[in-house]
Amino acid sequence: MSITPERKQTLIEEYKTKDGDTGSPEVQVAILSERISNLTEHLKAHAKDFHSRRGLLVMVGQRRRLLDYLKAKDQGRYDTLIQRLGLRR
Repeated sequence: MSITPERKQTLIEEYKTKDGDTGSPEVQVAILSERISNLTEHLKAHAKDFHSRRGLLVMVGQRRRLLDYLKAKDQGRYDTLIQRLGLRR
């Protein structure tokens, strides 16, 4: 269900905005998107796992807030990130 440290590091390398960047909205949204997709696959197999479903909803809300923040700060970065991640919006 969770992502491996190697996968997390590759996401950070792919979405960082500068060297040493681990906390920019782009990186955070990319990591959350990976966790959300993994948890979605888990819930397809375990439909009655309501505790994990709540965690999924919390993560989706967190990603939504980060995307709203990024959209308010810089529309271009937001559009680029949405396109790279393949998110609908």
